[in-house]
Amino acid sequence: MKPITSRDNPHVKLWRRLAQETTAYRKVEQFWLEGDHLCRAALERGVRPLQVVMTETFQREQGEKWMGLTDQVFVLPDALFDSLSGLESPARMGFVVAWGAETQVLPDQPTVVLDRLQDAGNVGAILRCASAFGYRQVLAVKGTAALWSPKVLRAGMGAHFGLKLVESVSEAHVAALQVPILTTSSHEGPFLHDVLRRGDLPSPCAWVFGHEGQGVSEALMAMARHSVRIAQPGGEESLNVATAAAICLHASATVAL
Repeated sequence: MKPITSRDNPHVKLWRRLAQETTAYRKVEQFWLEGDHLCRAALERGVRPLQVVMTETFQREQGEKWMGLTDQVFVLPDALFDSLSGLESPARMGFVVAWGAETQVLPDQPTVVLDRLQDAGNVGAILRCASAFGYRQVLAVKGTAALWSPKVLRAGMGAHFGLKLVESVSEAHVAALQVPILTTSSHEGPFLHDVLRRGDLPSPCAWVFGHEGQGVSEALMAMARHSVRIAQPGGEESLNVATAAAICLHASATVAL
C-alpha cells in the first residue's frame, strides 16, 4: 500500500480530474469508479482495476478485502479523498479502470439507441433497463451525455459492465442495423399495448429513445417500423424518457421469453 497525503500529488490530480470532469476518460483512457457497490459490480463482470484508492478509515475497516487486485493500492486521509470525489456524500474507496473506445456496431443485435439524451440520470437508468431486459448493445448518437462519465456510471449502477457501449454514432450507423427499428411518440402512432397484443412487436429489435425536449430526430423517426405511444389514462402530457424506455424494453422482453 502506498500512502499519499498531498493534494498536489500527480495521482491525486488525475483522480480528481477523472472524478469531476465529464469527458476526461476519453483523453486519459481511464475512468473513475467510486464506491464499493460499483466496484464490486465491476469485479463480478470480470473488470480489474489499474489502481485501488481508499481512505485511511476504509483501509482499517475493510482494506484486506480489496488487496491482491493490483499492486497499485493507495491510501489517502479521509479529507483528501473527499476533496477529489464528485459526490455530495463521498464514498470511501474507488477504482481507476482502463478504458478504450468501442467502435464496432453489431448490426444483428438487440439494440438501444440514445438520440442526444442530455440528462446523465436518464442515460444511466436506461442502461440499467437495457441490461435488465436483455439488450446487450447501446448506441449513443453524437450529442448524448458521455456514457462513461461519473454521473452516468453512478446512475447505471453497474450495468455498463454487461453492455457493449458505442459512443458518437451517426444516423448511418443506425440505418445499417439489420433489426427492425422502433421509436416512441407522445401524440401519434399505435399504442404499445395494442401492438403487443396483435403480435406485431418484433424481437429482436432496436429501440430509439430521443432527446428529453425534442424527442427522436426526424431522420431516425423515418427509419422506424413502428412509432408507438404508451397509454397514459391519467392524462399526463408525456413520460420521462427513462420511464418510457423501461416500459418499452420490458414489453420487448416479454416477446422474447
